[in-house]
Amino acid sequence: MVIDALAVPFVGAPMAGGPSTPELVAAVSEAGGLGFLAGGYLATHELARQIADVWDASSRPFGVNLFVPDRANTFAMPYAAGLVPLTGDLRARAVSRYRECLLPVAERFGVELPEQVPGDSDDWERKLDLVVREKVPVVSFTFGLPGPAVLAELRRAGIEVVVTVSDVEEAEAALEARVDALVVQGPDGGGHRGTLDVAKEPSTLDVVELVGLVREGCSVPIVAAGGISTRSRARELLDAGATAVQVGTALLRTPEAGTALAYRRALADPELTRTVVTRAFSGRLARALETDFVRERDHLAPAAYPELHHLTSPLRRASAAADDHRAMALWAGTGWRDAADVPAATVVRQIAGD
Repeated sequence: MVIDALAVPFVGAPMAGGPSTPELVAAVSEAGGLGFLAGGYLATHELARQIADVWDASSRPFGVNLFVPDRANTFAMPYAAGLVPLTGDLRARAVSRYRECLLPVAERFGVELPEQVPGDSDDWERKLDLVVREKVPVVSFTFGLPGPAVLAELRRAGIEVVVTVSDVEEAEAALEARVDALVVQGPDGGGHRGTLDVAKEPSTLDVVELVGLVREGCSVPIVAAGGISTRSRARELLDAGATAVQVGTALLRTPEAGTALAYRRALADPELTRTVVTRAFSGRLARALETDFVRERDHLAPAAYPELHHLTSPLRRASAAADDHRAMALWAGTGWRDAADVPAATVVRQIAGD
C-alpha cells in the first residue's frame, strides 16, 4: 500500500481550480509524502498533461483525485424532511433566482452569466480511462462512491482506490465497497466538504473523534483531513489512529502552488478574520474566508451542484484576473493563518516530518 509505506505521513490535498499543480504534487512526493493532482474541473487533455508532468518531475508515487458525478454515485441516503435534493423545474427555478442575485456583481466585473447552466460536464468516463491508461498509483474520489465496476477496473490496473468520507455512515458504505483507504474529513478543512450526497448536512464531530470512531471498524489506512496546519495537530490525529494527515490550506502560499495572487494576498490579509461554511460559490457546502459576497448570498444559494459552480465561474475568474478577491472563492481551513510563503517541502517537514 502506498499510503502505508510513506516515508512521511503527509498527503497533499487535491485542490481543484488551480492551486494543485504538477510542481506542488512532485514537491510533496519528493519530500516523502503523497502529492495529489486535482482532476475536478480540468479537461481530460489538461489532466493528461499534468500527469505526464508529474511523471517527468518525480519517480515517487502520486495520486489523482476525481469528482464523482451524480449519475455514477452509488451512495443512497434516506432523506429526512427538508433534505430532499432539488430536482427538475424546482431546481432550475432555484438556480435562476440565484442568478438574478448575482447580476449586480457580474455588472461590476463586466461579465455575462450563463442563462442556461449545464449540469455535470466533468468528462467522468474519459478521466477514468486516462488514470487506468497512465497507471496512476493512487486514485481518490470525492462527492460520491463509484460503483463496483469502476472500482474493479481500477483494482485490475493495480491502482489503489481511496474515497473521501465525512461521517461513520459514509465510511461504512465505502468499506463495504472494498476501498483500499479512506480520507476521513472533519469540519475544519478548507474547500468542499466531501459528503457523498450534495444535500447532506455533514458531521460536525471534531476530526480526532471522527477518526477514532471510524478506526474502530476499519482495517484499511485512514488519512485524516480538515484544518491540519501544525505538527501538534498532526500528532494528535496520528495518535488517534490515522495513518497519515492530509493538508491543503497550509500549501496554498507555497511557491509550487498555482494559487492566484489575489488569493495569496487574501490569506495574509488582516481584515479577513474568519472562515465560514457556505454554498454561495458552488451549491455544495465549503469552507472559505468570509467576504461580503458570502455574507450577502449564502442564505440564497440552493444546494444545486454543479450548476452554481458553473454559474459563478465567470465571476470568480474575472475577480482573479482583476487581482480583486471580492468575488473569489477563497477556500481556507480554520488554520489558514499558519499558511506561509515557504517551499512545500518545508511544510511537509514542519507538519509531519520525523
